[in-house]
Amino acid sequence: MARVLLRNGRLICPFTGVDRTADVLVEDGRIAAVGHGGGIVTENAEVLDLAGKIISPGFVDLHTHLREPGEEHKETIATAVEAALAGGFTTVCAMPNTQPALDSRITIETVARRSEGLGVRVLPIGAITVGRRGEQLAPLGSMAAAGAVAFSDDGSPVSDAGLMRRALEYSRPMGLPIVTHAEELALSAGGSMHEGAVSARLGVRGIPAAAEEVMVRRDVALAEMTGGRLHVAHVSTVGAVDAIREAKRRGVAVTAEATPHHLALTDEWVAGWEDLDGDGRPPTALGERAYDTSTKVNPPLRSRDHVEAVIEGVRDGTIDAIATDHAPHSPLEKECEYGCGAFGISGLETALGLAMTLVGRGAATLPRLVALLTSEPARAFGLPPQGVREGARAELVVFDPEREWVVDPSRMASRGRNTPLDGHRLRGRVLLTIAGERVWRSPELEAR
Repeated sequence: MARVLLRNGRLICPFTGVDRTADVLVEDGRIAAVGHGGGIVTENAEVLDLAGKIISPGFVDLHTHLREPGEEHKETIATAVEAALAGGFTTVCAMPNTQPALDSRITIETVARRSEGLGVRVLPIGAITVGRRGEQLAPLGSMAAAGAVAFSDDGSPVSDAGLMRRALEYSRPMGLPIVTHAEELALSAGGSMHEGAVSARLGVRGIPAAAEEVMVRRDVALAEMTGGRLHVAHVSTVGAVDAIREAKRRGVAVTAEATPHHLALTDEWVAGWEDLDGDGRPPTALGERAYDTSTKVNPPLRSRDHVEAVIEGVRDGTIDAIATDHAPHSPLEKECEYGCGAFGISGLETALGLAMTLVGRGAATLPRLVALLTSEPARAFGLPPQGVREGARAELVVFDPEREWVVDPSRMASRGRNTPLDGHRLRGRVLLTIAGERVWRSPELEAR
């Protein structure tokens, strides 16, 4: 695929403000020309007719768990890159909860080195504290010099407010965000799902919304005090959205992300009441897949009022980006009792289909959704813009917003097949991803 012309697609590029029918010529991993009206020379080029399809910049994921080093039985950098390409992502930010944690210059450099030549940009996030133990600040400066794009103890909150204050103080001169995993452990300890009517019915110990909300308010206050850059990961509650909205109105340097599963799924899925339309009512009996550990994630799938609040946060701009929180696990860690299962959903390959439910419900336009997956996450982390421009490295995704498909975990590129969407029909299908000279093509595109 040395020379390919993407013809007659709807080009939506939030970086450049373009939204029109266009042709994009890719040659040797770079964008050779962008035009419309058939003016691009097609000699020796493969021509793909993309009428009715969307051409956009490659998606940017601020929140990916690659598991390497140390937990390669769950995922490797190479397999995560394959999953990213299948999901339309050309940039992924790697969370530091590996073994060992990404808490030093050498571990940051190790991830960067192992991802070379894979096409997808793998950008390491350094740990806030040594070993992610919340006891001693990690060497943020040397990790930034080695290429870290942000800092987080994700999977573990920084419970010590003094340490979090110092991290935010360092973030200001470095210009890199501190990503908070907002969870008050004294409230969430022992919980497995959202605390509410569904958890009471199932007899599963719950995690209250307050566990997230009190920590978000603490970290917003610290960001306001220090002038540091705060990014709130996987927002899932009414109170968290309210706190972030209020902070932005006061001028606090805070950004936030929401995951596709927190925008589309509720705690009712734990009971087997599976509804992607957002308008169903729980039946009286438990569903066939009640207690399915593939629904177990942290923060947990919340009740409908919280989901609606997060959707409203997307609608009004309180939520800046959609991020997958891709958290692959082996079957051993999921095929067990609900309370013993590992937290996490494998999300790279289903992100677009789930996020498209926002468009279906009228909560976002298609251009807004593309921005939430491209320019807005890049802005939140201060990443260089990767727009569709002549001469730029080709970082492109082609998707069909109307194509329906059924999720089949056995066909996933990720080693983690832990998704509650098994057998569900999604609308919105990635057909082609170009990341420099790396190209992923859907078999559906090959057949056309």
